[in-house]
Amino acid sequence: MKRLLVFLILFQGIGLWAQADKNLREEKTQEGISFLFADLSYSSDAVFMGRRDSVAAPYLLPSLGYYHRSGFYADASLSYLVKDENRVDMGLLSAGYRFDANGLNGGIAATKYFFNEESYNVQSQTSGNLMALLGYDFGFLELSVTGSTFFSEDGDTDFFAGLILDNSLSVIENKLILNPTFRLNAGSQYFYQEYYQTSRLGNRKGKNAMQQPMTVQTIEVEEASNFNILSVELSLPVYYYHNQFIFSFRPHLAFPQGESKIITPDFVYEETLDDVFYFSVGIGYWLIP
Repeated sequence: MKRLLVFLILFQGIGLWAQADKNLREEKTQEGISFLFADLSYSSDAVFMGRRDSVAAPYLLPSLGYYHRSGFYADASLSYLVKDENRVDMGLLSAGYRFDANGLNGGIAATKYFFNEESYNVQSQTSGNLMALLGYDFGFLELSVTGSTFFSEDGDTDFFAGLILDNSLSVIENKLILNPTFRLNAGSQYFYQEYYQTSRLGNRKGKNAMQQPMTVQTIEVEEASNFNILSVELSLPVYYYHNQFIFSFRPHLAFPQGESKIITPDFVYEETLDDVFYFSVGIGYWLIP
């Protein structure tokens, strides 16, 4: 049975583990082969910890990664905003190491983000992260735990932890893979406070003819430093393999938790978080250099 890598895209791939699937890496590592993996995906919105901007951010995401037989890899990706702005909204560079041995798997990774100054992505004030994953495959179910540190532009640091339950179902001679997944995310919310400072309440970083940025002296998310459950997510990624191509469709349903109280010098705002459905579709191609 092909076991797929659980994608860690805290913004749809932002903070990626490699976008090559787990089975592909396992097979090539066992054969002593290193390979390149290119991917082009479309994402319907930018969602991070169940949070998103009031304006949808659909992205076109090209990426290219190199995966060494030792388990080390490096990946680069761009996020092109497919809206009226039509701009490169974000770029990232990621490097890490993954291992798979006797049902135990895990890894570490570091990612650097480069956001456009006009970005209204809910994660746009983060500058990079460090991630770790450890999982075990019980055959009928794979259990993984994650930990990460996200650094921000103003020096505040967020800490996150996650629990992932998933299973892979193979049909059509292992060419079609279904990967139902449950994920629980918890952490602090400095990223969200900084996002409110720049975007959420009309305080956009950019200017246009219809909207001027507001001047807001301070905005605080109440108890942003507290470690709370932030989202529960369900997804059903579907992958189809054909020769060296991998076609994917990944629908997600996020249930954000822990609605915040937003405090400004002039008023207190009790936010309402709605459930979020978003998806991505993509095509990947691997080759041996």
